[in-house]
Amino acid sequence: MRKLITLSLIAALPGCATGESKRPIDKPGIASLDVRRTAASTKALDEIAAAYLRLTLEIGTHEPGYIDAYYGLPELQKAAEAAPRDKPALLAATRALMAEVDLAARRIADPLAKRRATFLRAQLRAAETRLQMMQGTRFAFADEAERLFGVRPRLKPLASYDPALAKIEALVPGEGALADRVETYLDAFTIPKDRLQKTFDAAIARCRGRSMAHIPMPEGESFRLEFVTGKSWSGYNYYQGGYHSLIQVNTDLPIRLSRALDLGCHEGYPGHHLLNMKLEEKLVKQRGWSEFSVYPLYSPQSLVAEGSANYGIDLAFPESSKAETERDVLMPIAEIAVPSDDRYWQLLKAIKRASGARLTIAQQYFDGVIDRPTAVALTQKYLLVSPQRAEQSVSFTDQYRSYVINYGLGETMVRAWIERGRPSRDEMWRRMAKIVSEPTLPADLLAR
Repeated sequence: MRKLITLSLIAALPGCATGESKRPIDKPGIASLDVRRTAASTKALDEIAAAYLRLTLEIGTHEPGYIDAYYGLPELQKAAEAAPRDKPALLAATRALMAEVDLAARRIADPLAKRRATFLRAQLRAAETRLQMMQGTRFAFADEAERLFGVRPRLKPLASYDPALAKIEALVPGEGALADRVETYLDAFTIPKDRLQKTFDAAIARCRGRSMAHIPMPEGESFRLEFVTGKSWSGYNYYQGGYHSLIQVNTDLPIRLSRALDLGCHEGYPGHHLLNMKLEEKLVKQRGWSEFSVYPLYSPQSLVAEGSANYGIDLAFPESSKAETERDVLMPIAEIAVPSDDRYWQLLKAIKRASGARLTIAQQYFDGVIDRPTAVALTQKYLLVSPQRAEQSVSFTDQYRSYVINYGLGETMVRAWIERGRPSRDEMWRRMAKIVSEPTLPADLLAR
C-alpha cells in the first residue's frame, strides 16, 4: 500500500523540463506493473496457503500426532474433522496443490515471498510422502528422511564410533560392560523426584534469561510444565498458540541432572517454545501467513525445529558456562553432591560424540539389516545406556522412524550455518533469531 501511495504522488508532480503541468500517463510503468504482479502473486500464495492449511488439518484426522501444533481458527479444524477427504483424495489434492505452487513461484520476484512458496512446496512434498506411507508405501530409511525432512542423511559406519568408546573407556575404567559402568557412574547424578520441579524451574529460568538477553519475547508469553509417564520420548513441547506452551517431561526413567538445562533449552528457550512464538508473531500475525498456524510433524519444518532446539543448548550455555551453572546452581537445588573434578562433564561430551551412532542403528533396523533385539543391543553399546533406556530409544524409533535424523543432523546443520565465518556472540544470536522467525528450510542452512 505504501508503494502505491508513493507512485501516485510522483505521478502528480509537475514536469521539471518546461515547468508546465503534465497530465499523468495512463499506461502503467514498470514499477506499477511490478506492484500489481506482487499483489497478484501474494493473493495466489494466500489462496494456496488456505488450501494447504485445510489439507494438513484433514491429513491429521487420519494419523494421531501428525499435527504437532495448530492455533488457527477453531472452526477450520472443526470443519476438517467433520468432513475429511479420504487418503487417496488427499494425495491427489496434495499433488494438485504442488503444481499450483510451482506455477505461482515462477511469477514471484520478492525474495521472501519466493522463500514462502519454496517452503510450501517442501511441506507439500512431505505431506505427499506421508500420505503414501499411510497407504502402505515403504521407503528406504534415507529416501524416507529426504522426502519427509528435506535432507538426505549421510551415515557413518558403526565402527567409526569405536574411537569415541575407547575415550569413554578411559574415563570410566573397571570391570564389566562399558555401558553398565557408565550407567552406574551417572546414577549418582540423578535428580530426586521431590527435587524435580525446583530443579527444572531453575534451569528453564536460566535458559529463558539468556535467550531474552538476545531475542525479544512477545508480551505475555508463558509455558506450563508437567511431569508425565508412559511416553517414548524424554520431553515434549505442545505449543498452544497465543505465545503459550505445555512442556512435558517423561519420568518413566530416572532423570539425570544434565537433562535439566538440555530440556529447558530444547523444549523452551531458545528451542521449541521460542521458535513457535516467533513464527506466530512474525509470520502469522504480522504477515498473515496462515500456513504457519499449523505444524505437521513429518515435514522439513521439524529438522529446523529440532536442530535449532539442540543447538540452542550450546548457544545459551557456551564453553564452560553449562558446567558452571550445573555445579553452582542446579546441583545444590537438586541436592546432588558436587564432583571434585570435571570427569562428569568430560564424560557427557564424549558420549555426545558417539551419539551419531543412533542414526546408523536406525537405518540398519528399518532397512532390515538388523532385527529389533540387535538394535537394542547396539543402542546400549554405542549410546552407553541401560537396557531400559535402550528399549525406550528404539521404541521412539519404532514410533517416529526417520524422524531421528532431525536431532543430530539438524543440530550439525544449524551449527554450521550460525557459526560460519567465526561470528561474534551477538551475531550468532542474530542468526538464530533469523532461523526461527522466517520460513526456513534445511536447504537454506546449506546455502552460502
